[in-house]
Amino acid sequence: MSLARRFLARTGLSSINVARSRISASRGAKWNSTGPTSKPAVGSINRERIIWAFLLVASTGFAVQATRRPKESAGPSATSPNHNPVTFNTEYASPDELQKAIQELRQAFPEEDRVVTEPETVKDYGSSDNSYHPSTPHAVVVRAQTTEDVVKVVNIARKYRVPITPYGGATSLEGHFSGYASRDICIDMSGMDKILDIHEDDGDLVCQAGAKWEDINETLKEKGIPLFFPLDPGPGATIGGMIGTGCSGTNAVRYGTAKGEWFLNVTVVLPSGEVIKTRRRARKSSAGFDTTKLFIGAEGTLGIVTEATLRLAPVIPTRVAMAQFPNVDKAVSAVQEVLNSPYGPHLQCVELLDDQMMKAMNVGGMADKQYPEKDTLLFKIQGAPQAIKETAAVVQEIVTKHGSTQFEFAATDEEADNLWQNRKYALTSTLSWIPGARGWTTDVCVPPSCLPRLVYETKRDLTDAGITSTIVGHVGDGNFHALLLFRNDEEFKKVSDAVHRMVHRAVDLDGSCTGEHGVGIGKKEYLYDELGEGTVALMKTLKKAVDPLNIMNPGKLYPDPLKESKSH
Repeated sequence: MSLARRFLARTGLSSINVARSRISASRGAKWNSTGPTSKPAVGSINRERIIWAFLLVASTGFAVQATRRPKESAGPSATSPNHNPVTFNTEYASPDELQKAIQELRQAFPEEDRVVTEPETVKDYGSSDNSYHPSTPHAVVVRAQTTEDVVKVVNIARKYRVPITPYGGATSLEGHFSGYASRDICIDMSGMDKILDIHEDDGDLVCQAGAKWEDINETLKEKGIPLFFPLDPGPGATIGGMIGTGCSGTNAVRYGTAKGEWFLNVTVVLPSGEVIKTRRRARKSSAGFDTTKLFIGAEGTLGIVTEATLRLAPVIPTRVAMAQFPNVDKAVSAVQEVLNSPYGPHLQCVELLDDQMMKAMNVGGMADKQYPEKDTLLFKIQGAPQAIKETAAVVQEIVTKHGSTQFEFAATDEEADNLWQNRKYALTSTLSWIPGARGWTTDVCVPPSCLPRLVYETKRDLTDAGITSTIVGHVGDGNFHALLLFRNDEEFKKVSDAVHRMVHRAVDLDGSCTGEHGVGIGKKEYLYDELGEGTVALMKTLKKAVDPLNIMNPGKLYPDPLKESKSH
């Protein structure tokens, strides 16, 4: 008996209802086509619909697997998906309904500046100077302070079918907080920035989603607690945004990414208005599948994270070393030998700055001294003094074998901090290097052994195209960022074409279009090639089950139907 029939036998549901459910799912049922009073009963996330989503995937997926041969050209999930693609609701509030929603928001939040519709403000909240993607102003910005505030906003949005866009640190480069074309509600989570509890003995803390990772670590330091949160994306990033994009940072080579175990649980407001907490605070649990990870990388499309429990790591002494190389190939090729040595676990960070980045850092950065403008590796070595000394000796031996012309430690802690700050502000330094230029930041990632080839081919391609660029990278885990500069439409076209070539080059090497920035608007079109049609269909099925009205950050993450997405 099939899985579906065994489920029916136990629940008493008829096969006719199964057929009806399949027909409804395959036709992309319009959950709310006649106005706010005809909305579905989603008061407790419509669990029956989620059950059917999983049941349909299971019952149809097994049949597809058994009857179809994989296509060689497809991604990792190479089997063909259901012939009827999952479609999302796009019928949202009319202008009159939108105004009614805004009026109800004002009644729910009567305090000054809690609900804002001033044109410049809603425009600023929907755009970024560091993003090249088209931007749209929001209709209204609501400044949340508690989980209960978010529930109120979600309930009003659902009532009138108004899209919701969460907003945190505004550091996204992929258009995650851009407004929706039909106008939307932007929930500003930046005011929810409190640390609620610190459990030093357990090595974790609970905070609101608007807390910034830098502020968390500074608070721990001020309190004399020898722990820190090791995920370190761009300056200003908030915990909610870090969860939404599945971030990482320079520490990833040692501590991993957001998709590891650094978020023990999250509190989420679902599209139904229901509040859930994904699990308890225990370090590990085998109770069911990991619903916390369902929201990591979901980019606010399944619910709005309001709180999180973060696992902390002990602070370990570090020293920063720098090695210069005659070319970027030799620099990158040295990294894996270092990491695969017995001393590899003592490497907290391994960062690449190419010769152009070093030049930009000298000209437009905050460096207190001039550094050699050569392809450079920065190492952050951690451990007891003897371990650092032994690791440094091995690192120096290996990089010298790969052609390093200079290896030295930062002379003081202040110099080490300054050097690392310049690395963290690479984008700012690059933009300051060429006044008036804008930047397109890429984020490809490949298996580490493929990185030398990818970096070499990318540098050659950018040089041949006449594009001014810098390269920085978390080369220990195969991730690098090319920062491409342009000043006019002609240069923008060159940059755009080069980015597409770079992404396809990475995917062809069994890599990813995004190592840590997320998908947003900018990388949707690559997901079919990277993940395969079946995996994308599963993602869309889950999205539709959890958010049938498609009000949670629509237009982000999920690619357009296949025939419309292959424009490059």
